[in-house]
Amino acid sequence: MTKNEIADVLSEIATLMELKGENPFKVRAYANGARAIEAIENAEFASMVEEGRLNTVKGIGEALAAKVAELHATGRLAFLDALKASIEPGLVDMLEIPSLGPKKIAVLKRELGVTSIMELERACKEGKVAALAGFGEKTQEKLLAGIRNREAYSRRHLWWKAVGLAAPILHGLRALPGVQAAESAGSLRRRMETVGDLDFIVASSEPRPIVDWFTAIPGVVEVTARGDTKASVRLDGGLQADLRIVPADQYVFALHHFTGSKDHNVQMRQRALERGLSLSEWGLVPASGEGTARDKSARSEGVRAADERALFAALGLSFIPPELREGLGEIEVAEKGELPRLVELSDLRGSFHNHTTESDGRSTLHEMAAAAQALGWDYLGIADHSKSSRQANGLAEDRLLAQVSEIRALNAAGTYRTHVFTGTECDILPDGSLDFDDAVLGELDYVVASVHSAFSQDEAAMTARIVRAVEHPRTTMLGHLTGRLLLEREAYRVDAAKVIDAAIANGVVIELNANPRRLDMDWRLWRRAAERGLLCSINPDAHEANALQLVLAGVNSARKGWLTAASVLNTLPLAKMAAWLEARRSRR
Repeated sequence: MTKNEIADVLSEIATLMELKGENPFKVRAYANGARAIEAIENAEFASMVEEGRLNTVKGIGEALAAKVAELHATGRLAFLDALKASIEPGLVDMLEIPSLGPKKIAVLKRELGVTSIMELERACKEGKVAALAGFGEKTQEKLLAGIRNREAYSRRHLWWKAVGLAAPILHGLRALPGVQAAESAGSLRRRMETVGDLDFIVASSEPRPIVDWFTAIPGVVEVTARGDTKASVRLDGGLQADLRIVPADQYVFALHHFTGSKDHNVQMRQRALERGLSLSEWGLVPASGEGTARDKSARSEGVRAADERALFAALGLSFIPPELREGLGEIEVAEKGELPRLVELSDLRGSFHNHTTESDGRSTLHEMAAAAQALGWDYLGIADHSKSSRQANGLAEDRLLAQVSEIRALNAAGTYRTHVFTGTECDILPDGSLDFDDAVLGELDYVVASVHSAFSQDEAAMTARIVRAVEHPRTTMLGHLTGRLLLEREAYRVDAAKVIDAAIANGVVIELNANPRRLDMDWRLWRRAAERGLLCSINPDAHEANALQLVLAGVNSARKGWLTAASVLNTLPLAKMAAWLEARRSRR
């Protein structure tokens, strides 16, 4: 097991022990042990475990060191297995409900005998939860809302998770004998932020072996449908995957059709009809052949397309990337041949919203810099949390300035080819003021201003709060505009249009937070905002070194928002980026 995987296990133990109502000192020991391990450099951690020196680290005693060594060597821990077996599964499920942590779950079990989400819902509806000390009516209402949302969210899956499941299936399909082409379709291919199911389109004249393989892949828990050229399975975790196998001459049309979206397809079919053609998943044929397009003779009269570019060209359009196929004007633009070159992952030269172990990150400054260098980035910005984010171990002024000194020394030493910029993710306080004074903020290369508290403010108050922060002369960029957590927490109420207006007026960048759980600001807002001059920064909000790669999810959303490299700040090379930041600082 890796260092961070072991830290995850220790954190899980702390949570499970708290659920059981164990001694708080024991709980804290595991939580502190996880933090202590995260603060150790990767190379040093491995040698300390192998040499039996881990117990020399503050917060890690002999017993904990032995458990870490067991995890490191075997990837398993008998203590954890026994602990899991001693806890009702329903208690663990309750952790998925926002605002419900292990302490409150333990109280619910002790006072009301609640051991499942179903029992919790019943207790809330009967008013029993509101009567408990430390809960009340508002908490009870939040819990009921959380239960309702959980049911709705369970039908969708994050794109990042879905693509991780789809990739090996697609790879396996392409490797099968008799498969001429294969591709993912649906919302996954369009890079939507969440996915309802997986769709795979395959070109082959030998469908039966492909269906046999698909229905027997690892992770299939149920075959829900099976035919000669189609199959549907349910994967472990609940995601459904659908397979369609078509002849090679239908493949392009089927891929386009099942990629969607519905609105895009409706507009494409209408365009075909206006040209005397009928477009469907089976082909593009003379409209008189509609209704017989399944018939081979009818297909022989239609347009042949070697790829989707040829399909679009047959309807007088330039190629429309899958990300743009949402029925939001892409066809009109493609008719004029004016589709932009969308930003690509290779265009990014760095990122700005990243955390280290100084706040709630899980990788050290050196580990983050090394990971950025491995990605070939010119620069990396470190923006640990500010002091008011106590839940995230936010930095007070002295710790922040010490970090600035450390970063400057690191740059001066030339330890990494990647330059590290000094920053902070500075809390926007409830009244719109920033968490640090101007003197401290003036020591930094940039400032990411973000909301982390008082989410329940009404729209007018929240909008005024964020606009005030955007108007602050020290603010460089605004972090995660709406605070949403996809499939977990709704956005707080804010007038995004007014915030965008303020950002443009004050030359402030708005980030596209690339964390797959956020993807905030939403792609639907970017096209018009960028046309008006708003700059975007695609930031991973990385809390560990590997998470820098989350920028891919942000690039997906940026492309859906029609963004080009010119509208994305962190496509600038180092010299131009440094000059831009210095110019911004001089305007303060």
